[in-house]
Formats: sequence, structure tokens, C-alpha cells
Amino acid sequence: MNRTERGNRPDARTLISRVLDAGSWQSWDEPPVDRAAPGSPYAKELAAARDRTGYDESVITGEGTLDGRRVAIVACEFSFLAGSIGVVAAERLVRAVERATAERLPLLAAPASGGTRMQEGALAFAQMVKITAAVAAHRAAGLPYVVYLRHPTTGGVFASWGSLGHVTAAEPGALIGFLGPRVFEALYGYPFPEGVQVAENLFANGLVDAVVSAEDAREVAIRALAVLCAPTSELDRGPEPEEADADVPAWEAITRSRRDDRPGVRALLKLAAHDVTPLHGTGTGEEDPGLLLALARFGTAPAVVLGQDWGRQRVAGPLGPAGLRVARRGMRLAAELGLPLVTVIDTPGAALSKAAEEGGLAAEIARSLADLVMLEAPTVCLLLGEGAGGAALALLPADRVVCAQHGWLSPLPPEGASAIMHRTTDFAPRIAAAQGVRAADLRRDGIVDRIVPECPDAAVEPEEFCRRVARTLEYEIIGLLGQPARERVAARFARYRSLGSSPSS
Repeated sequence: MNRTERGNRPDARTLISRVLDAGSWQSWDEPPVDRAAPGSPYAKELAAARDRTGYDESVITGEGTLDGRRVAIVACEFSFLAGSIGVVAAERLVRAVERATAERLPLLAAPASGGTRMQEGALAFAQMVKITAAVAAHRAAGLPYVVYLRHPTTGGVFASWGSLGHVTAAEPGALIGFLGPRVFEALYGYPFPEGVQVAENLFANGLVDAVVSAEDAREVAIRALAVLCAPTSELDRGPEPEEADADVPAWEAITRSRRDDRPGVRALLKLAAHDVTPLHGTGTGEEDPGLLLALARFGTAPAVVLGQDWGRQRVAGPLGPAGLRVARRGMRLAAELGLPLVTVIDTPGAALSKAAEEGGLAAEIARSLADLVMLEAPTVCLLLGEGAGGAALALLPADRVVCAQHGWLSPLPPEGASAIMHRTTDFAPRIAAAQGVRAADLRRDGIVDRIVPECPDAAVEPEEFCRRVARTLEYEIIGLLGQPARERVAARFARYRSLGSSPSS
């Protein structure tokens, strides 16, 4: 094994050279001052590790450029005493994080570690607190933190700075877990189950956002930072988008919104957004295929996008409480980084099941509503298609609400309302008309601000429609970015407080 590769996995310097722009790396590291007593076994281990690996510690830190953007980076080197973190390595890490915060640089982290350095005991173990505090302060300053988990990442490193990323990717096949399998077997006398502490399984369970090679990690980081670091001032709003009169019968709109070929949130991002970085799951062990979370730009306007995917809801099942917890992760991300939030409503309704009830569906709807109403970040809601029930309402409160011409909002699917009122679904078209669910009614009642034309139907002009929607979202986002946060939140609160109070309502 040479000093730059462990099998097919790059060491820290090789990884940095693959991710950063060529020749841009500048080290921030000073020679370490060892805590090991001269001549002690630990001092000999450190000397041997330095001679064998060419590294002076288990962590290297510095800066470079990524697609021309200045970034800070901290990376572990596993070949140096299993990437373990002692007092000296922790101090190097913390100083780098603090410098990145002071210089307002996005921070990239690439851990690969067995955790705490056992030779230094409890004091080394407690270093994870100060590393976590430094990362938390970096995030609190509104600065991006992007993590790439490498093979292996375990113990205190995974349980601290390895699990705090705004965006987290992992190396294919990487061992990632709290307690290393060798330690587990030694303690309990039987092996840890296979396939659990593997990057791909973490992705399946909503704990990491992507599993990508070192070569692809560069592009993931570029796309993510294009949104996370995008300017939010002095953007050109451009001309006001075209609007539709939306004089379409309610049942016709509902029927059109349910077409199998109607573009949904994934088509919108594919056809009309830029720098799209999908995020995955809650980050706490849950995911829901019916709720998409992503970073994206609509024209020049950056956004955290959380959208209901009607196609996947039809195949995999209705939106459940986990989907709303994914959505609330997106809300927190927007709040922390000051990014605009775009919510996309397109759902036939929330899950009605034992699991959904026991999983706290009603409570998650309430929390989503509360979080959105009070969110300091600019918010735009897009009512893209179906808007049935509490699942739709959970993503509605926003500074501005945009509706597709055939979008609609209803307490229940009209068939459900008909069953309640008439014990049959036969009256669904009549009830839809009476309930004021269509775009024109929603605008009249102050629920919707702008209606995006469909010419004549989004399903027959998907690309043109998606571009029209994206242009409208860009216009609305840029308009909101020019407003002070306190005034914007107060206006949002007043908006929903006044719903239904006008004579026309």
C-alpha cells in the first residue's frame, strides 16, 4: 500500500487534490506539539506513524478554491493511528473551523476515523465537545457545512462533527457507524449484523443525502455551494410574469390535475431549475419517497425546495409523518442559512393508517404549520396540482402563494367530502364547485396571490409550463429577498390572521 491510496480509496491529500481546483490547496497547519512523554510507547507510536504515512497528525486542515469559490477544508487521514482524534488533532480541527467562521468561508469536512485516540483517554474523548461547539458556531453564523463520510467513520467522530452537515454524502461501501464492528464483537461475543453500518444502508434509511465516489464528490459540493452560497441581494427581478384568469370549472381543474402525464415537482426541477442537489431523508433515520427535498436555483434565485411528489405517493403510498419531518428538516435548513424556501403542494392526501396515527401525523401537520408561519426565511408556496387535506395545508403558509391554473385546495378530496355530506361520492363535482377549491376562488379569498397559466394544460406543454413556473418562482423569491425579515414575518402572520375577515370571503 502506498501513501496516497488505501486500495481504491484516496488518502486525505489525494482526496483534497481531486475535490479542489488544481494547485489551490494551502495548508493552515502548524507543527504539532505532542502530549506524549518523550521515550514513552505512545511517543514511539506517533513517530512510527509519521515515518510510515508522511503525515504529522491524523487531521489536515487548510483552504483552496472549488470551482473558483474559496472554501475551508478539514480531513482525516486514517493511516495515521486509525484517524483517531486526540487533543492535538482536536485543537487543529477547532482552530480551522474557527478560522473558517471568522473568514466566513463554507467548510468542507472529510472524516475517516475510528474515533477517540485511546492512548489519551478521557481528555481526548471530551475533545468531541469542543469540536462540536465550533461546528455549531459555524452553522449559527449562517455558513454552510458540507460533510463527506469516508471509510471508515465510527465512534465519537461520527457522533459529533461527522453528523452535523447541512449536506452529507458518503463514500460507496464505507463502514459508518457508532460502534465499530470489531469492538462490538469483542464486547458482546458475536458479530454485528452485516449490511447495517454501510453507506448505502444509511442512505436507504435517510441518514445521508448521497453515496458518491471521491471523483463525484467535487461536483456534489460545487452544486450544493452554488445554492448555499448564492447571493441574495441585488438580484434582477425582471418583468412581472404572465398571469392566467383561471376561469376553469372546478371539476375540470381537478380532473386535469390528476392526469398521469402531468409534470410534478421532479419534472419542474429537471426541466427548469439549475444546480439541483437532492437531499435525502430526515437525517435522523427516516425517509418518505412522497416528499422531495432539494437545493436548487430558479434562474438566479436560490432556494431550499420541499415538494410533494404525487407520482411516488401513488406508487409507494400516501404522505406520512416521516415526510413532514423531512419537510421540517428543509425548513430548518432554510432558517439556519437564510435561504428562501419553496414548498410545492401536489398530493391526493395524507396517509390514513395505524402507522400514520401512531407516528404522529396530526402533530407533524401542526408543527409544519407553526414552523412555516414563523419562519424567518422568505417563503413561496407553489400549489402545483392536487391539494387535498392536511398534507396540503401543512405546506401552505407562505409569504407568497402561487397556483397553477388547474391547481386546487380542499379539506378533503371532493369524493370524500361528498361521502361525508351525501353518503356517496356522486356529488363530488357539485361539492368541488361549492367549496371554492379552484385557483380563481383561492385568489378571490386571499389564499393565492398569482396564477400560472396552462396553455391549455400542463400535461401537453410540460417544458414550457415548468419554465413558466420557474420564472414566476424566481420573480416572487427576488421580490421577497428585498424585504426585511421582521416585516416579512409580520406581514405573513397578518395575512393568515385576516383570512375570511373580508366581506367577499
